[in-house]
Amino acid sequence: MFEEYPDVLDVETVCEMLRVGHNTVYGLLNTGKLKGMRFGRIWKISKQAVIEFITENSIQHKFLKRN
Repeated sequence: MFEEYPDVLDVETVCEMLRVGHNTVYGLLNTGKLKGMRFGRIWKISKQAVIEFITENSIQHKFLKRN
């Protein structure tokens, strides 16, 4: 999954991967729902963190949908 992307991503790339806007990604980062590191005003996110976010939220969504 996402082999074409580098291992370390910026917010713009994460927006593209998740198909969401900048505010959504910044919100996920600021609440800790998406793991990333902040260097001054710049966020860097590992590709693995994005994959984990997708996986965890997909499983949670399926579980909640069943109940």
